[in-house]
Amino acid sequence: MLRWAVVFFVVAIIAAIFGFGGIAGAATDIAKILFFLFLIIFLLSLVFGLIRGKTPPAV
Repeated sequence: MLRWAVVFFVVAIIAAIFGFGGIAGAATDIAKILFFLFLIIFLLSLVFGLIRGKTPPAV
């Protein structure tokens, strides 16, 4: 999901350079949404991992 956010960000940058304002704005909005969604899922998995308290097995 973070990869898609980066892809849409790059598309927004390229579209902005070439003057496609509408496409750049839409791609930027999608990149922001995906980034924050990724961030929320990451934080939730981090919290639930800490709550479970399991440690990885020793190698």
